[in-house]
Amino acid sequence: MPVADLVLDCRNTHGEGVLWDPRSRRVWWTDIHGKKLWAYDPVSHTSECFKVPARVCCFAPRAQGGLLVAFAEGFALYDVHACARHDLVAFEPDLPGTRLNDGRTDRAGRFVAGGMDEASGQAVSSVWRVDPDLSATRLFGGVSCANATCFSPDGRTLYFADSPRRTLEAIAYEPTTGAVGPRRELGRIEGPGLPDGACTDAQGFIWVAIWEGDRVERWSPDGRLDRTVEVPVHKPTCCAFGGAELDVLFITTSRLGSSEAELERQPTSGGLYAYRPGVCGLEDTPFAG
Repeated sequence: MPVADLVLDCRNTHGEGVLWDPRSRRVWWTDIHGKKLWAYDPVSHTSECFKVPARVCCFAPRAQGGLLVAFAEGFALYDVHACARHDLVAFEPDLPGTRLNDGRTDRAGRFVAGGMDEASGQAVSSVWRVDPDLSATRLFGGVSCANATCFSPDGRTLYFADSPRRTLEAIAYEPTTGAVGPRRELGRIEGPGLPDGACTDAQGFIWVAIWEGDRVERWSPDGRLDRTVEVPVHKPTCCAFGGAELDVLFITTSRLGSSEAELERQPTSGGLYAYRPGVCGLEDTPFAG
């Protein structure tokens, strides 16, 4: 089995939400519980981190500059350099046990993100879409831990996983309106671990980080497990293609909930890993608002 390599020993508490920003030519991700945003330049091998005022669960660069951020408690516009935050919509204020978790832009530049119930783990949270006019629309509910949010190359399929169910879903998605349609099970995660963050490549295959599974899996659009890449720490969290040719799969990892003994065995948990799979990815569309 091929193995991903460590590229930055940053030891995040809970690295997540990785993406490639072609404007800065850097990989960006969040350390949710560390309350930091990170950026890594794969050419100079240098990194930078920025403190943030609250937990950033996922985010996207805006076409006009700055970020659209899913803080734990709601969506906001954020300038990482000025530390300026403009709140847009609170997330499930009637459910104090939930927070935002995983999200990514669709091919038209809308932002789709879902939540999780940190308090009970029950399926009471939901998935939302933020449009370029900065309005937010609830797409569907019954979610316990939203993950694997990514889109097919043509934008007509939203891939999604409610992690405890151990399944990867394909959801019909209308690229001109952002409306969702029928859902079907694409595949089931076998063996240890749960589906976490995901991305798609230029061939339309889905790459899924397997939380507490020491690996990333590549799934075909018709539901076939195509290959597996080992990650030499226990808790991979998310993946995204980056680099000038979009030919490197970057993988975030976590130290969250790990014992001292586990961290002694795997001291680079929470680091940023990378793997060259021989296929290229697709750039995420910047948030259009």
